[in-house]
Amino acid sequence: MNQPLAYVHPGAKIAKNVVIEPFTTIHNNVVIGEGTWIGSNVTIMEGARIGKNCSIFPGAVISATPQDKKFNDEDTITEIGDNTTIRECVTINRGTADRMKTKIGSNCWIMAYCHIAHDCIVGDNCIFSNNSTLAGHINVGDYVVLAGMAAVQQFCSIGNHAFVTGGSLVRKDVPPFVKAAREPLSYVGINSIGLRRRGFTTEKIREVQNIYRILYQQNYNNSQAVAIIEAEMEATPERDEVLEFIKNSQRGIMKGYFSN
Repeated sequence: MNQPLAYVHPGAKIAKNVVIEPFTTIHNNVVIGEGTWIGSNVTIMEGARIGKNCSIFPGAVISATPQDKKFNDEDTITEIGDNTTIRECVTINRGTADRMKTKIGSNCWIMAYCHIAHDCIVGDNCIFSNNSTLAGHINVGDYVVLAGMAAVQQFCSIGNHAFVTGGSLVRKDVPPFVKAAREPLSYVGINSIGLRRRGFTTEKIREVQNIYRILYQQNYNNSQAVAIIEAEMEATPERDEVLEFIKNSQRGIMKGYFSN
């Protein structure tokens, strides 16, 4: 690597075949894996750990200090997995003393102007469309899609394979396998198209639909629905994933579309 128009701190650890375009700044205590491309005018700050074969587009700022008044200059990091694309002007802040890191998984696609705040944990194969915003301390599972301008409140969780429609305000937890829409955010069905694309069988999709019919469409409260699902439905990884998510929800899950 020899880029005279970029600044790379001597303490940064950059793999030999990383491409760094002009006018980019890479601070101390940064690690960048093989095959990664860093566009012009990118700023990568202390604590960044970027995987292999990533693409980071112009204007992105990775691992800036948290926008959190409680932050006291702790030695925290930002982790980005392999094969992840970060488009123009994305901002990803490093962690605080709560989790000590912000983490983005592998094979993610973070589109322009997204913001991922401190202490967020994002799984693999996620797609965040333009202007999606995560406040601090959020958990996002694998294969989650946030459509454009979705905004997620701090401490929320979004389960695996969930789809959140554009412009949504996420104030409650979004369970796995579902589509979330409307205001306030509500269950509007399962993410059947996404599940088919990822190889779920028709039988599995029907099983997931039956779980959410009990939870959201038969006028039970959550405790009643969970008890019925446990008693009447065969134990499978998908059933148990939904039940575990509901039991572990800190903010409570989003409402159903028949709720007042």
